[in-house]
Amino acid sequence: MLKTLLAVGVAASAIAASAALADDNTVTIGMILPMTGPSASTGKQEQAGAQLYIHEHGDTVAGKKIQLIVKDDTGAPDVTKRLAEELIGNDKAKVLIGFGLTPLALAVAPIATEAKVPEIVSAAGTAMITEKSPFIVRTSFTLPQAAEPMARWCLKNNIRKVATLVTDYGPGVDAEKWFSEPFVKGGGTVVEKIRVPLKNPDFAPFLQRVSDDKPDAVFVFVPSGFGAAFMKEFVDRGLDKSGIKLIGTGDVTDDDLLPSMGDAAIGAVTTHHYSAAHDSPENKAFVADFEKANNGMRPNFMAVGAYDGMALIYHALEATKGSTDGQALIDAMKGAKWTSPRGPVEIDPATRDIIQNIYVRKVEKVNGQLYNVEFDKIEAVKDPFKAAGN
Repeated sequence: MLKTLLAVGVAASAIAASAALADDNTVTIGMILPMTGPSASTGKQEQAGAQLYIHEHGDTVAGKKIQLIVKDDTGAPDVTKRLAEELIGNDKAKVLIGFGLTPLALAVAPIATEAKVPEIVSAAGTAMITEKSPFIVRTSFTLPQAAEPMARWCLKNNIRKVATLVTDYGPGVDAEKWFSEPFVKGGGTVVEKIRVPLKNPDFAPFLQRVSDDKPDAVFVFVPSGFGAAFMKEFVDRGLDKSGIKLIGTGDVTDDDLLPSMGDAAIGAVTTHHYSAAHDSPENKAFVADFEKANNGMRPNFMAVGAYDGMALIYHALEATKGSTDGQALIDAMKGAKWTSPRGPVEIDPATRDIIQNIYVRKVEKVNGQLYNVEFDKIEAVKDPFKAAGN
């Protein structure tokens, strides 16, 4: 009997040791995204971008097997927080990535700090996010990065009277501030600042106010996935024929939804960090591979944020020779540089935000399809919020 118990004990120890060895050789990455609800397009683009990177570069790096676990937070911060805790505690995730909206990214910040697990923000764009934990790194963009160049473009192109219309949460407030302040400082006039609720937005009454203001242009920020609904109301209220120019950050003419917006979107000018029409060998290959892997779906800036998020994780693991120590990974991410489908990018070692080109684009019809066609760029843009000492 004793021999039997000893044998069982040895077998159990061997199984436990084998499981521990398997865990040591696997790096679990937890991806938390809104896969359902109004921001579901963000989730599907981000998941597809991350999976494409793994497909192209293999699921082994620095001798470690990469395991990507995708969880749906439905866009609810309390769910995001719970999923992060479960991924770290139960699944032993060594890195978290995703976060489709600012409140979702912020919900995980204290968990990332306490667990010393890197949180790669590949979607949300409020400037202050990286300040909420030393373990947050961003591969998406910030709204000040995108909004400030639009103010400069307007002043150079004789647009002097603008109404702003933004979704009323962190990124929208950032967009409003970082467009309005430099625009007014440069001699422009903001005739009205309009904020639209994030949940169940009805753009119609707010667009009527824009119509009544009769500005030269309306500057718009809406979250990724909301652009089609906005454009429908823009047309329904007759603003597409009013002579009021549509300008904004690139979220409103999101590449994923742009083909369904119709010709009313033609002529819209936006400033952003990525377009599916970006003319580079890296992007042409990326778009072709993405569409092939996703039944013809066109990639948008969310897909690129996740694709580059995985690139950053792979870079860090190579630099640490497979070590998953959280601080070592963060240190390896600071200052990382690579060529993305969007162009050259770098992680600012001081802020852990991404440094990247911002492009001025106009919606045009190319071979019968609508695209954000780039016609100007501002190179190596840092987040202006932090550059201003905030």
